[in-house]
Amino acid sequence: MTASQDPLTDLFGAPPATPPERPGTKRPLADRLRPRTLDEVVGQDHLLGPDGMLTRMLAQGSLASLVLWGPPGSGKTTIARLLAASSGLAFVQLSAVFSGVADLKRAFEEAARRRRQGEGTLLFVDEIHRFNRAQQDGFLPVVEDGTIVLVGATTENPSFALIGALLSRCQVLVLLRLDDAALETLLSRAEAMTRALPLTGDARAALCAMADGDGRALLNMVEQLLALPSGSAPLQAAELTQILARRAPLYDKDREEHYNLISALHKALRGSDPDAALYWLARMLASGEDPRYIARRLIRFATEDIGMADPGALVQALAAWEAYERLGTPEGELAIAQAVIYLGAAPKSNAVYRALDAAREAARSTGSLMPPAHILNAPTKLMRDLGYGAGYAYDHSQEDAFSGQDYFPPGMPRRLFYQPSGRGLEQEIGKRLAAWERLRAERRK
Repeated sequence: MTASQDPLTDLFGAPPATPPERPGTKRPLADRLRPRTLDEVVGQDHLLGPDGMLTRMLAQGSLASLVLWGPPGSGKTTIARLLAASSGLAFVQLSAVFSGVADLKRAFEEAARRRRQGEGTLLFVDEIHRFNRAQQDGFLPVVEDGTIVLVGATTENPSFALIGALLSRCQVLVLLRLDDAALETLLSRAEAMTRALPLTGDARAALCAMADGDGRALLNMVEQLLALPSGSAPLQAAELTQILARRAPLYDKDREEHYNLISALHKALRGSDPDAALYWLARMLASGEDPRYIARRLIRFATEDIGMADPGALVQALAAWEAYERLGTPEGELAIAQAVIYLGAAPKSNAVYRALDAAREAARSTGSLMPPAHILNAPTKLMRDLGYGAGYAYDHSQEDAFSGQDYFPPGMPRRLFYQPSGRGLEQEIGKRLAAWERLRAERRK
């Protein structure tokens, strides 16, 4: 490709003293296929379509400072470049991984100089979440007074990664992972620039699946396929996976995706959908999550969302954890899957959870009330003389093994913290408790 055919050269001018490409130094396909206009960007129609927010900003000539939040390969850098070109702004790029305070200060000073000459600056900061709080504070005055239009790119949730003062000065735009249609468009563009890929239909679909929504990863894999001899027989899906390494799923055990997937698993179980829960379990296991963490969360679910509706749920969750500890991966993961199915199919009740919350609130509000004297043990004569244990009725000696005595502190009205649902075993428990409440009322008369 000549310099005049290069989309980046057309938009931003040729870089100074760029030597001609030599064999083995050809620019990556992803760079050569970088869109030349915003219309060519794929997969982000909600921002760049006719009614998209960025389209409206450009039409009104009022480009605001932005934070582009999206997964790798979704077009954040490309969009930033094209926004600068469409707005007539100088494009300056920094990476928070390699830049420090001195780099920021220099970029701000150059932007101020351009401003005095009547030229604006779009400062694109890749991985902006990696800047610390003090560095992020440095953006505030130059964003506030319009010295720069800041466009930050991040794969992390801005709510956690960026300071509130910076977020209040920027609009957060969410970029989506590329869907199959967008990835197919990129494949077609790559083939139009190079040659047809030696793939069957199934292998072509498998290639898009392996990219996992990352356009850059897709084009990098296309380059590997283009290295195959011209005229090669079309590859089947199984042959493709032998040639290419599958892209690792997006996951970070201490970041948002970790919490997103465990939340999805928990809510699928709560919604009594064991099939969806198995899918999220498989996603977490494929991403390298510690099965022990999942097992702990299943125990929490068994008590929080099932409770007495099926007390066996807690037994199943504990047994799954124990089985995994004894078997390890991968055999022990089957026990966790069994627990997931059991919990998903079990009747649901959060009555235990709500009962404990209500009891805790009552305990906080009533302070250090003493138990009633009749239920206190009296191991010494002094305690017996003070009335400890006096009048206690041994329930097993009573009719129906039920005395109906009051076990709340003196002066505290009786409270019903646990209110069983009508689901599962709690339906029978509710009947039993109601019968005892009737007996309690009768025997107090």
